[in-house]
Amino acid sequence: MMSLEGKVAIVTGASRGIGKGIAIQLAKAGACVVINYRSNDEEAEKTYQEIKKIGAYALKIKGDVSDYEFSKQMIKTTVDKLGKVDILINNAGISKIGLFMDATPAEWNNILDVNLKGTINCSHSVVRQMIKQKSGSIINISSMWGAVGASCEVIYSASKGAINSFTKALAKELAPSNIRVNAIAPGVIDTEMNGWLSSDERKSLIDEIPMMKFGEVSDVGMLVTFLASENSKYITGQVITIDGGML
Repeated sequence: MMSLEGKVAIVTGASRGIGKGIAIQLAKAGACVVINYRSNDEEAEKTYQEIKKIGAYALKIKGDVSDYEFSKQMIKTTVDKLGKVDILINNAGISKIGLFMDATPAEWNNILDVNLKGTINCSHSVVRQMIKQKSGSIINISSMWGAVGASCEVIYSASKGAINSFTKALAKELAPSNIRVNAIAPGVIDTEMNGWLSSDERKSLIDEIPMMKFGEVSDVGMLVTFLASENSKYITGQVITIDGGML
């Protein structure tokens, strides 16, 4: 069992979907989990209660990671209340499906602000604390489309491709301080975000996946737990795809 006993982890966008799955898996491994979310109080409370049932400690912090000042305050609040930050999971992200030529500057700025700037903001805010500790693990949630691009998700793909490069560069910079930086690039994960698919569309998509099934949020959560633990102490600067062989 991968143990994170005594570790403090922040998970952005943790009220539902992949972020919720990550938060729960980290709690199962023994970590104290900070649940960051932007607006959905009800879903954040559900995540909180599930973690409490496990017997782990959780703390909710509401706010938008695309705001640098909030990101900085979230790190300060965590350190003030829990003493440190060992693990940062940059998961918060949004997407909009549609043709690039129909997109507006407001739409693509929103995607870039949350996906890319949110990752940069939180990472920048936590780095000094981790350098002071001489330890830490930053894990960025990217996407398989960050490597190959997706039609009708052009700006989303661009934001995730930038996260991949950011991950590799920051890993090199922080490695001498014993801080590891990695990214996970999920394929199709079975969350409520896929609820708009019809049964025929769902079947067609499954047919494109060699393993013939969608991934589960726990699959991503267990990989995050591995990368956050000492089991992966010599792994940094990697973008690990988890897509059932789709790409």
